[in-house]
Amino acid sequence: MQWNQHTTGQRIKLLRGAVTQEELAEGAGLSIATIRKAEQDRGQLSLPTLLRLAHALGADISVIVGQQAPRRAMLADDRTTLRELSRTVHDTAAGIGTDREPVDFAADLVAGWDAYRAGRIGVAGQFATSCVKDAAAALADAGHDRRMTARGVLADAYRLASYVANQLGARDLAYAAIGHAADQARQGGDPVREASVASGRSWIYLRDARLDEAERTAAVSYTSIEPTYGDRDPVLLATYGWHVTFAAVVAARQENTAAAEDLLSQGSAIAARLGRDVMVNGTAFGPAAVTAQAVGIAVSTGKASKALHLATSVHDWSALHPAAHNRLQLDIALAQCATKQYDTCLDTLLTVCQAHPEWVRHQTLPGVIAQRAGHATTSRSRKIAKIIGATLA
Repeated sequence: MQWNQHTTGQRIKLLRGAVTQEELAEGAGLSIATIRKAEQDRGQLSLPTLLRLAHALGADISVIVGQQAPRRAMLADDRTTLRELSRTVHDTAAGIGTDREPVDFAADLVAGWDAYRAGRIGVAGQFATSCVKDAAAALADAGHDRRMTARGVLADAYRLASYVANQLGARDLAYAAIGHAADQARQGGDPVREASVASGRSWIYLRDARLDEAERTAAVSYTSIEPTYGDRDPVLLATYGWHVTFAAVVAARQENTAAAEDLLSQGSAIAARLGRDVMVNGTAFGPAAVTAQAVGIAVSTGKASKALHLATSVHDWSALHPAAHNRLQLDIALAQCATKQYDTCLDTLLTVCQAHPEWVRHQTLPGVIAQRAGHATTSRSRKIAKIIGATLA
């Protein structure tokens, strides 16, 4: 039987293996009753519960819900991209292959980030591979006066590589690439770039269900560049605002509602100072971006009605890049599901799946939402299941 043909309860039991239900409950910080209900497929599992189970089982949430097999099933093109990216990251970090003729790759790096933010993960991975090679060669060739700048660019290329690896479920490669990015950013002497790398590492921890590390690292990302009252640099303000708002997301996943609301308040204050969404390294931060994150935080903290109200408070989401807008739509669908608007929830989810199939294949939430919405026999559910590669049962 294929992995996605098992029920969620069966997958949990298979992943548990020789570990007892009592031991799993203790490791996940859940009750034995919750574990038993989960394995018997009685009721829907909340996102916080799935996160706890993922951490205790040492598996990605997408594996638990059947969207990916334990060894991370993926398309052949994705496997090829990942293999080449892995070789490049490890080889360049070891100084292998950096003696090539340097070329101008600035446009490719921009294109790589654009592809990533548009949800075209495979294309972003191809750009990341070539950019890491070219950036490493440029650093090896750079004179003393240009090495700091070259290190910063290589840090950006490694960070893109880590994001792609994280989306493809290659957690070891994601950790390695973000580690190389941190090293280059530190040697490049750019605090803002270092903060971006720290935020990226926090996101990897979050996807890996290492919530304590995610929270600590997220704090580093914004406290290290906290602006003074007199700072007016929009790039600094937007970067700080983005990182403190992401820290709020992490706190919400930790079910630390008070901390999440405090951090979100700080992000909202920065957005108000900016007065508009400002683009920083291809990512927008401002009123729309903060509200989008506030929607997700409201969902995570069990305030679905508030999330839906926030979602209607902004009439123009055009400042968000496609992947951010897609994530907002998933949060809205999750809130619609929580308020028992199941048909509307499936409509919202199907719209995202059909418009951006490559992006949703690498996300966990579509499978979680579709399972929670139920109605697995409807045509919409079947269409969603086909796109994300999961059996919704």
